[in-house]
Amino acid sequence: MLTYNEIIELRDKLVNDEIELEIAKEQYWKNFNEDKRSWHTKDWKERRAKIIKDKCEICSSKKTLTIQHLSHPRKYGDFLREVTSAYTREYINDNSEFKKPIFRDHVLNKYVYKAIPLCPKCMSKNPNERKRKIPKYRCVDCKHEFEEANYREADELISIFFENEDAYEVRDKCFVSKDQYRNKHNLSNIKYWFQRELVKNKDTETIEKEAFLLYLDDNIKYLSFEDTITACKKCATNFDMHNLELCPKCKKEYKGIQYPTCIQCLPEEKRKAALESIEFGKQWQEMEKRLGID
Repeated sequence: MLTYNEIIELRDKLVNDEIELEIAKEQYWKNFNEDKRSWHTKDWKERRAKIIKDKCEICSSKKTLTIQHLSHPRKYGDFLREVTSAYTREYINDNSEFKKPIFRDHVLNKYVYKAIPLCPKCMSKNPNERKRKIPKYRCVDCKHEFEEANYREADELISIFFENEDAYEVRDKCFVSKDQYRNKHNLSNIKYWFQRELVKNKDTETIEKEAFLLYLDDNIKYLSFEDTITACKKCATNFDMHNLELCPKCKKEYKGIQYPTCIQCLPEEKRKAALESIEFGKQWQEMEKRLGID
């Protein structure tokens, strides 16, 4: 695991094109162990000792102090998806014209078309299919009864899509991917993922480099202790595990981080209503437990 300064040096080399992306990745993740956290390293402990204060900045306690991060680094995959999406949007905005033959071949090669049954009279979608009565179908819209439904060919749907991407006829997810996931898509979905794949193939290294630099910056920020406070073990645990923080009014009780004060510091009527709601919730949970539906 690289130290804080080594990561900064690696980032600077990558920015200045002094090192190739794959080599930078290899160096960063070499001997990387998910089970070994940053705070277990000698580098972390030495730098932590220089900035940690002598008391909790939340409750002023001096017991078991730690560095509490107010934000945490994200995964490389998160940045990669975001950057890829941004490049895809840019590509779509700059390429309003889309070649129909290429898209048609992609759709027919990568997806299985499951045609939607249509009423032969009004062409309404998904008429009711009857199990016992005949004729087999009855249209919900025009009430027409018929034995054989109409179906559109995939080529016809693709032609409609190129005339109007928001057309009613092309909204159904009637194309099933041929991969192991067998996901259902409509033509708009397929077009987006096709364009996204074009972008990834065209700008792979640029996208990956940008995402990796963002990932390094995020980790450098975390390791720098920039967005941190000194907290006691109790305050840190409440914040990390339960999204609770000390009430700024009474400085005694803990509250949800989304609330301005704890329940005890609420005005009389609001406090009473909150306590009644909590009590009702407890009674409801006990009833579900007795009934075996918890």
